[in-house]
Amino acid sequence: MRILVTGGNGQLGTCLKIAAECSTNEYIFTDAEDIDITDPEAVALGVGSNNIDVIVNCAAYTNVEKAEEQPEIAEKINAEAVSYLAKAAKDNNCTLIHISTDYVFGGNQGNTPRSESEPTNPTGVYGVTKLHGEQRIAESGCKAIIIRTAWLYSEFGKNFVKTMLNLTETKPELKVVIDQAGTPTYARDLANSIVNIIDNRKFEGNEGIYHYSNEGVCSWYDFTKEIAELSGHTQCNIEPCKSSEFPSPVVRPAYSVLDKTKFKTTFHIQIPYWKDSLKTCIKNLKEQ
Repeated sequence: MRILVTGGNGQLGTCLKIAAECSTNEYIFTDAEDIDITDPEAVALGVGSNNIDVIVNCAAYTNVEKAEEQPEIAEKINAEAVSYLAKAAKDNNCTLIHISTDYVFGGNQGNTPRSESEPTNPTGVYGVTKLHGEQRIAESGCKAIIIRTAWLYSEFGKNFVKTMLNLTETKPELKVVIDQAGTPTYARDLANSIVNIIDNRKFEGNEGIYHYSNEGVCSWYDFTKEIAELSGHTQCNIEPCKSSEFPSPVVRPAYSVLDKTKFKTTFHIQIPYWKDSLKTCIKNLKEQ
């Protein structure tokens, strides 16, 4: 099989490159300079001329706060571009695997893990545009698997873990919000799962929306405490605070733990516990 990956130089795309190294399938990694996914003709040509069997869309506008200032750009990348990829998948009879987000549940209340069937209620531009992307896929009628994930981090790019590693090493004290809960997701775990689904052809007949994050639950405060402890940055005094102490144009999900039952039972893939995966990531960062 031939697999086209968009956003190949991003955090998840980079992890997919590592995960696909042992695959017998051919993975073609692209980024904006290779295929402009906001150009429908470029997308049609890129998919049609390469005999693609599966498209994995890792490309997205992910700057949550900046999206409030640039809604048109966020919509163009997170929704319009997705519609072009979906049309190309439909026209070429291939499957689209699209990465979405917990932010589609932004305004929902409660402390029960979010299932795929729960009503969406995004509160910010980022969540709204990502939901529009999901809707464009549904409207296209293409074969598709949508994977919603959350709190993604890795050894690559900018992410919460790398930011907190720097801050806990250089600052004597930090305040981190304790009233937002979710589950950190190691991008390598997600990448390994995607490659597993593709290489074992588990995508066939299993179209739909799925949730994937690591197992467990924590607040951003708990996450930061664990990062500091695993990295040996114990000299930094980390204090919990409420999100109201950090005014933001975006209302972030207060509880965005994702229910992974459907993913695990459909694809028969074991999902690691978040602390175990964080330990692996920090060990890798120390060795770099």
